[in-house]
Amino acid sequence: MALPVSVTAEPSAPVRQVSARHFVRLKLRVMGNNFRGQGWRIALFIGGALIGLWFAVTGFFLFAAPGLADNGQYAVLVAAAGGALLVLGWLLLPLVFFGVDETLDPARFALLPLSRRTLVTGLLAAALVSVPVLALLVASFGLVLTAWALGGWSAGLVALLGVAGGLLLCVAASRAVTSAFASMLRSRRVRDLAAVLLAVTAALLGPLQVFGLAALRDADWDRLTGLATVVGWTPFGAPWTVGIDVAQGRVWAAPVKLLITVVAIGALLLWWSRSLESAMVGAANAGKAPAQRAATGGAVGQLFPRLAGWARRDRFGALVARETRYWWRDARRRANLITIAVVGIFVPVVINVTGGDFALEDGAGLTAGAADTSPVLVTISMLLVGVLAAVTLANQFGFDGSAYAVNVVSGVPGRVELRARMVAFSLYVLPMQAFVAVVLSVVLGRPEWLGLTFGSLVATYGAGLAVNSFISVLGAYSLPETSNPFAMNSGAGVAKGLLTVLAMAISVVAALPMVVAAVLLDDAWLWLALPFGAAYGLGAALLGAYLAGDVLDRRQPELLSTVTPRR
Repeated sequence: MALPVSVTAEPSAPVRQVSARHFVRLKLRVMGNNFRGQGWRIALFIGGALIGLWFAVTGFFLFAAPGLADNGQYAVLVAAAGGALLVLGWLLLPLVFFGVDETLDPARFALLPLSRRTLVTGLLAAALVSVPVLALLVASFGLVLTAWALGGWSAGLVALLGVAGGLLLCVAASRAVTSAFASMLRSRRVRDLAAVLLAVTAALLGPLQVFGLAALRDADWDRLTGLATVVGWTPFGAPWTVGIDVAQGRVWAAPVKLLITVVAIGALLLWWSRSLESAMVGAANAGKAPAQRAATGGAVGQLFPRLAGWARRDRFGALVARETRYWWRDARRRANLITIAVVGIFVPVVINVTGGDFALEDGAGLTAGAADTSPVLVTISMLLVGVLAAVTLANQFGFDGSAYAVNVVSGVPGRVELRARMVAFSLYVLPMQAFVAVVLSVVLGRPEWLGLTFGSLVATYGAGLAVNSFISVLGAYSLPETSNPFAMNSGAGVAKGLLTVLAMAISVVAALPMVVAAVLLDDAWLWLALPFGAAYGLGAALLGAYLAGDVLDRRQPELLSTVTPRR
């Protein structure tokens, strides 16, 4: 007879609370695994640390200069202006250049039972463990030294609190802005709004730079000090000036500015937490789906977007159609297109407008010497715009990631691959460049210079395409598998910066014949720039695709391994 068996369940083990230190440990472990067996990543990390150390030491002495000189007259100016530039740098540089380190991808935590507060706090703590944050901390300690030298230990301690708040403000602002723009760029309904916001921001930078240069030339430091005092009461300057206020006897201002900083950090974290949910889901709410247009042209024709409808229905045409669609729909690529549009308008206008002489007329008006702008200066400005546009393709295979295996298996010839990618990218960039040429000609009041501007743009852009074709094959790097278009792997930010600088330098050298021709031909260059520039740019691009295509044919497996993200 079987005896009944009493089964008693053992008490379950207590659930361990997840804290910020778990996220920090996880990031350090992931970084260690990424560095294992990857000598080039270690080298890039060390190089980035050395560059960060150089900037940190430079910033430290700049912030400490008023204290070392025992001159408190311009201490507020240095603290407010330098701190505001730091915050703006953390806001804008991740969007247009370096990206943001996302070793811990928020999408990986989507299925875990973590509260929003725990997730935001943990990711913020993990973001603080990085070389840029350490460099910022070392540089801002110069403010602590200044406050201590001018007001004693109490001012130094208050400045230390302000530096800690400013550091949190910079990191929170960077994460909130990149996460918000990532959500916006994933939503096709608001991508135009994102472009308008970036364009408006860039448009405001031009007048600010003009007035800033005029103010510096006028050398009215009292006026700048007054402006710095106003900036010190905003989140951009409040955390950096609290120690100076205590040192100069304005003790009552310190708690108010610290409160402004805390409120700003809280608002940014709340904003980040709202967009973080969208990042975890992987898509933004796009609202009502647009009405589908009637299918025309058969099954194959429907695969070709309108912009590439002219392409042949063969292998080359299919590659052009695919890349054209990807550049418009992929959030990471679309972010680069927006950057090109903004920089393409901002750079030439600023160079050619500020290239003339400025004069303040009776303190009321600002006159620019745009009439003194020469064809050589216009050619140089167009050279920079064309180079900046083409440098986007320096890691064009990194956008594909493991999906590039399809091209490898299909045996797509390298020359066909590169030509198709050039054509698809140019379908978006060349209209932008034509618009830039028209805008610059109107701003300068020289409509006859339209051929000069567009010809110089096309020539430098074609030379840049040739150079970046080689760099994209030889210097590719993987991008993280995340919905954030601004995310970068550990060390990839340094790789992106180095490749960008290298690509721009070589592209500028390749485009120098345009500047030489502008100097030698003088007025005749106004008529020869367009045909010569078009021929030079097209020939350079085709030659680059021909030569780099052979290299691509030999390195397809290695390239696929390089651009495939490591899990």
